[in-house]
Amino acid sequence: MSSSDQAHLNGAYYGPSIPPPSKKSRSYNRHGRGGGSCNPLSWCCSCLCGCVFNLIFQIIITIVVLLGIAVLVFWLIFRPNAPKFHVNEATLTQFNLSSDNNTLYYNLRVNMTFRNPNKRIGIYYDRIEANAEYHGKRFASRNLDGFYLGHKRENNLGTEFIGEQVVVLGDDRSDYDKERNDGVYNIDLKLRLRLRLKVGWAKPKFKPKFECELKVPMTTGGRVSSPGFQRTKCDFDW
Repeated sequence: MSSSDQAHLNGAYYGPSIPPPSKKSRSYNRHGRGGGSCNPLSWCCSCLCGCVFNLIFQIIITIVVLLGIAVLVFWLIFRPNAPKFHVNEATLTQFNLSSDNNTLYYNLRVNMTFRNPNKRIGIYYDRIEANAEYHGKRFASRNLDGFYLGHKRENNLGTEFIGEQVVVLGDDRSDYDKERNDGVYNIDLKLRLRLRLKVGWAKPKFKPKFECELKVPMTTGGRVSSPGFQRTKCDFDW
Protein backbone atom coordinates (compact mmCIF):
# COMPACT_ATOMS: atom_id res chain seq x y z
CA MET A 1 0.00 0.00 0.00
CA SER A 2 1.43 3.43 -0.98
CA SER A 3 2.05 6.30 1.38
CA SER A 4 -0.66 8.32 -0.35
CA ASP A 5 -3.24 5.68 0.39
CA GLN A 6 -2.20 5.58 4.04
CA ALA A 7 -2.46 9.35 4.28
CA HIS A 8 -5.97 9.16 2.84
CA LEU A 9 -7.03 6.60 5.41
CA ASN A 10 -5.56 8.51 8.36
CA GLY A 11 -7.17 11.79 7.40
CA ALA A 12 -10.34 13.35 8.75
CA TYR A 13 -13.77 12.08 7.59
CA TYR A 14 -15.87 14.70 5.83
CA GLY A 15 -18.83 12.52 4.83
CA PRO A 16 -22.44 12.76 6.04
CA SER A 17 -22.91 12.76 9.82
CA ILE A 18 -23.67 9.50 11.62
CA PRO A 19 -27.13 9.61 13.31
CA PRO A 20 -27.28 8.91 17.08
CA PRO A 21 -28.59 5.52 18.20
CA SER A 22 -32.38 5.25 18.51
CA LYS A 23 -34.23 4.75 21.82
CA LYS A 24 -35.01 1.16 20.84
CA SER A 25 -31.36 0.33 20.31
CA ARG A 26 -30.38 2.11 23.53
CA SER A 27 -33.02 0.14 25.39
CA TYR A 28 -31.73 -3.04 23.85
CA ASN A 29 -28.17 -2.15 24.83
CA ARG A 30 -29.27 -1.32 28.37
CA HIS A 31 -31.57 -4.29 29.03
CA GLY A 32 -30.92 -6.97 26.47
CA ARG A 33 -27.19 -6.98 26.54
CA GLY A 34 -27.03 -7.19 30.31
CA GLY A 35 -29.40 -10.24 30.45
CA GLY A 36 -32.35 -8.33 32.08
CA SER A 37 -32.81 -6.59 35.41
CA CYS A 38 -34.97 -7.19 38.48
CA ASN A 39 -37.45 -4.73 39.92
CA PRO A 40 -36.81 -4.75 43.71
CA LEU A 41 -40.46 -3.91 44.48
CA SER A 42 -41.84 -6.78 42.40
CA TRP A 43 -39.36 -9.19 43.93
CA CYS A 44 -40.35 -8.14 47.47
CA CYS A 45 -44.08 -8.55 46.69
CA SER A 46 -43.54 -12.03 45.21
CA CYS A 47 -41.46 -13.10 48.19
CA LEU A 48 -44.03 -11.74 50.66
CA CYS A 49 -46.96 -13.47 48.91
CA GLY A 50 -45.06 -16.74 48.85
CA CYS A 51 -44.33 -16.51 52.56
CA VAL A 52 -47.98 -15.71 53.39
CA PHE A 53 -49.35 -18.63 51.33
CA ASN A 54 -46.80 -20.98 52.84
CA LEU A 55 -47.75 -19.84 56.36
CA ILE A 56 -51.49 -20.29 55.67
CA PHE A 57 -50.90 -23.77 54.27
CA GLN A 58 -48.87 -24.79 57.33
CA ILE A 59 -51.61 -23.45 59.65
CA ILE A 60 -54.30 -25.44 57.81
CA ILE A 61 -52.24 -28.64 57.93
CA THR A 62 -51.62 -28.10 61.66
CA ILE A 63 -55.34 -27.59 62.36
CA VAL A 64 -56.29 -30.71 60.40
CA VAL A 65 -53.71 -32.80 62.24
CA LEU A 66 -54.82 -31.48 65.65
CA LEU A 67 -58.50 -32.17 64.84
CA GLY A 68 -57.62 -35.69 63.76
CA ILE A 69 -55.73 -36.31 66.99
CA ALA A 70 -58.62 -34.87 69.04
CA VAL A 71 -61.16 -37.11 67.29
CA LEU A 72 -58.95 -40.15 67.81
CA VAL A 73 -58.47 -39.38 71.52
CA PHE A 74 -62.21 -38.78 71.94
CA TRP A 75 -63.04 -42.11 70.29
CA LEU A 76 -60.45 -44.01 72.36
CA ILE A 77 -61.77 -42.54 75.62
CA PHE A 78 -65.54 -42.58 75.07
CA ARG A 79 -66.02 -45.21 72.32
CA PRO A 80 -69.32 -43.59 71.16
CA ASN A 81 -72.11 -45.77 69.78
CA ALA A 82 -75.27 -44.67 68.00
CA PRO A 83 -78.50 -44.71 70.04
CA LYS A 84 -80.76 -47.73 69.60
CA PHE A 85 -84.47 -47.70 68.93
CA HIS A 86 -87.02 -50.50 68.56
CA VAL A 87 -90.75 -50.67 68.00
CA ASN A 88 -91.89 -53.39 70.36
CA GLU A 89 -95.57 -53.46 69.50
CA ALA A 90 -97.87 -51.86 66.94
CA THR A 91 -101.65 -52.20 67.01
CA LEU A 92 -103.90 -51.13 64.16
CA THR A 93 -107.65 -51.14 64.78
CA GLN A 94 -108.71 -48.87 61.92
CA PHE A 95 -107.14 -48.12 58.56
CA ASN A 96 -109.86 -47.33 56.07
CA LEU A 97 -109.33 -45.32 52.90
CA SER A 98 -112.50 -43.96 51.32
CA SER A 99 -112.84 -44.41 47.57
CA ASP A 100 -114.63 -41.11 46.91
CA ASN A 101 -112.52 -38.42 48.65
CA ASN A 102 -109.26 -40.25 49.54
CA THR A 103 -109.77 -39.75 53.27
CA LEU A 104 -107.83 -42.17 55.48
CA TYR A 105 -109.38 -43.05 58.84
CA TYR A 106 -106.76 -44.50 61.17
CA ASN A 107 -106.19 -45.74 64.71
CA LEU A 108 -102.58 -46.80 65.30
CA ARG A 109 -100.86 -47.42 68.63
CA VAL A 110 -97.17 -48.09 69.00
CA ASN A 111 -94.88 -49.00 71.91
CA MET A 112 -91.22 -48.05 71.53
CA THR A 113 -87.92 -48.54 73.35
CA PHE A 114 -85.06 -45.99 73.34
CA ARG A 115 -81.71 -47.39 74.44
CA ASN A 116 -78.38 -45.72 75.17
CA PRO A 117 -75.58 -48.27 74.58
CA ASN A 118 -72.76 -45.94 75.72
CA LYS A 119 -70.82 -46.31 78.96
CA ARG A 120 -69.59 -42.71 79.23
CA ILE A 121 -72.09 -40.68 77.21
CA GLY A 122 -75.56 -39.55 78.32
CA ILE A 123 -78.29 -38.52 75.88
CA TYR A 124 -80.83 -35.70 76.27
CA TYR A 125 -83.84 -36.21 74.00
CA ASP A 126 -84.98 -32.58 73.91
CA ARG A 127 -87.50 -33.02 71.10
CA ILE A 128 -89.13 -36.07 69.53
CA GLU A 129 -91.41 -35.65 66.50
CA ALA A 130 -93.06 -38.92 65.46
CA ASN A 131 -94.51 -39.12 61.93
CA ALA A 132 -96.58 -41.98 60.52
CA GLU A 133 -96.42 -42.45 56.74
CA TYR A 134 -98.09 -44.73 54.25
CA HIS A 135 -96.40 -45.20 50.85
CA GLY A 136 -94.42 -42.00 51.40
CA LYS A 137 -97.49 -39.95 52.39
CA ARG A 138 -97.58 -38.63 55.95
CA PHE A 139 -100.97 -39.08 57.54
CA ALA A 140 -100.27 -38.36 61.23
CA SER A 141 -97.76 -36.55 63.44
CA ARG A 142 -97.19 -36.38 67.20
CA ASN A 143 -94.75 -34.54 69.47
CA LEU A 144 -93.56 -36.74 72.33
CA ASP A 145 -92.23 -35.67 75.71
CA GLY A 146 -88.46 -35.44 75.98
CA PHE A 147 -86.32 -37.20 78.57
CA TYR A 148 -82.75 -37.93 79.62
CA LEU A 149 -81.19 -41.34 79.04
CA GLY A 150 -78.19 -42.20 81.18
CA HIS A 151 -75.34 -44.63 80.55
CA LYS A 152 -76.51 -48.09 79.46
CA ARG A 153 -80.13 -47.11 80.11
CA GLU A 154 -83.35 -47.57 78.16
CA ASN A 155 -86.77 -45.99 78.22
CA ASN A 156 -90.11 -47.34 77.01
CA LEU A 157 -92.49 -44.88 75.43
CA GLY A 158 -95.90 -45.32 73.88
CA THR A 159 -98.03 -43.12 71.65
CA GLU A 160 -101.07 -43.32 69.41
CA PHE A 161 -102.19 -41.84 66.12
CA ILE A 162 -105.94 -41.41 65.84
CA GLY A 163 -107.85 -39.33 63.31
CA GLU A 164 -108.42 -38.79 59.63
CA GLN A 165 -106.34 -37.32 56.82
CA VAL A 166 -106.64 -36.89 53.06
CA VAL A 167 -104.08 -39.21 51.44
CA VAL A 168 -103.84 -39.33 47.64
CA LEU A 169 -102.19 -42.63 46.73
CA GLY A 170 -102.61 -42.56 42.96
CA ASP A 171 -101.05 -45.72 41.47
CA ASP A 172 -100.43 -47.07 45.00
CA ARG A 173 -104.16 -47.55 45.50
CA SER A 174 -103.87 -51.12 44.25
CA ASP A 175 -101.20 -51.80 46.91
CA TYR A 176 -103.62 -50.60 49.55
CA ASP A 177 -106.33 -52.94 48.27
CA LYS A 178 -103.90 -55.87 48.35
CA GLU A 179 -102.74 -55.08 51.90
CA ARG A 180 -106.33 -54.72 53.05
CA ASN A 181 -107.09 -58.19 51.73
CA ASP A 182 -103.95 -59.59 53.42
CA GLY A 183 -104.72 -57.81 56.68
CA VAL A 184 -101.14 -56.45 57.04
CA TYR A 185 -100.20 -52.85 56.19
CA ASN A 186 -96.76 -51.42 55.39
CA ILE A 187 -96.53 -48.32 57.57
CA ASP A 188 -93.39 -46.23 58.13
CA LEU A 189 -92.67 -44.61 61.47
CA LYS A 190 -90.13 -41.77 61.28
CA LEU A 191 -88.78 -39.92 64.30
CA ARG A 192 -87.08 -36.54 63.93
CA LEU A 193 -84.97 -35.83 66.97
CA ARG A 194 -83.25 -32.93 68.64
CA LEU A 195 -80.78 -34.31 71.14
CA ARG A 196 -77.70 -33.43 73.14
CA LEU A 197 -74.86 -35.74 74.09
CA LYS A 198 -73.54 -35.36 77.64
CA VAL A 199 -69.79 -35.81 77.24
CA GLY A 200 -68.15 -34.57 80.44
CA TRP A 201 -68.77 -30.82 80.56
CA ALA A 202 -69.60 -30.60 76.85
CA LYS A 203 -73.11 -31.05 75.41
CA PRO A 204 -72.92 -31.06 71.62
CA LYS A 205 -76.26 -30.86 69.77
CA PHE A 206 -77.46 -33.04 66.89
CA LYS A 207 -80.60 -33.47 64.79
CA PRO A 208 -80.65 -37.15 63.80
CA LYS A 209 -83.62 -39.35 62.95
CA PHE A 210 -84.94 -42.89 63.31
CA GLU A 211 -86.69 -44.65 60.45
CA CYS A 212 -88.79 -47.81 60.92
CA GLU A 213 -90.43 -49.94 58.26
CA LEU A 214 -93.31 -51.64 60.04
CA LYS A 215 -95.60 -54.44 58.94
CA VAL A 216 -98.67 -53.83 61.09
CA PRO A 217 -101.48 -56.41 61.19
CA MET A 218 -105.08 -55.32 61.49
CA THR A 219 -106.82 -56.06 64.78
CA THR A 220 -110.51 -56.79 64.36
CA GLY A 221 -112.77 -57.66 67.27
CA GLY A 222 -109.78 -58.20 69.52
CA ARG A 223 -108.23 -60.67 67.10
CA VAL A 224 -104.97 -59.92 65.30
CA SER A 225 -104.41 -60.90 61.69
CA SER A 226 -101.83 -63.63 61.24
CA PRO A 227 -98.89 -63.29 61.43
CA GLY A 228 -98.75 -60.93 64.39
CA PHE A 229 -96.47 -57.92 64.70
CA GLN A 230 -92.75 -58.64 64.94
CA ARG A 231 -90.49 -56.45 67.08
CA THR A 232 -88.68 -54.15 64.64
CA LYS A 233 -85.24 -52.54 64.91
CA CYS A 234 -85.13 -49.05 63.42
CA ASP A 235 -82.35 -47.36 61.46
CA PHE A 236 -80.48 -44.43 62.96
CA ASP A 237 -79.15 -41.63 60.76
CA TRP A 238 -77.07 -38.66 61.92
